[in-house]
Amino acid sequence: MEQPKNKLLQICGILMIIGGSLGIILSIVAVIAALALVALVGGTAIYVLIAAIIAIVSSIVSLIAGVTGVKNAAVPANAGKCITIGMINIALSLLGNVIGVIGGNSFFSISTFTGLVLPALYLVGAYQNKNQASSQ
Repeated sequence: MEQPKNKLLQICGILMIIGGSLGIILSIVAVIAALALVALVGGTAIYVLIAAIIAIVSSIVSLIAGVTGVKNAAVPANAGKCITIGMINIALSLLGNVIGVIGGNSFFSISTFTGLVLPALYLVGAYQNKNQASSQ
């Protein structure tokens, strides 16, 4: 008998797939722009380039997390994979924001909020799946 899908994990996974895909495209554009900025200005513009590279990596991790969440929404035994990748996603989001602050951005921005809320909800869904696996 197949387990019912964890709706929170599945919905967050779908949103992370969409966000990760768009993020990869936009981050590539940001890296190109940051390279141009570094070529023109140099110095502290390197932080912009580092943040853009972290954004690409974070977007890729978000895409992978989304696919993993959707694929394993009905498989409580694989909740550990979702938890691990969700924590990596949150860590990369925080790292990108810290580097952004070093480069001169304000810390609590919309990207910080969205970069943490969706992965946090994803983690809640993954922990629900884990608890479902342990109760069986």
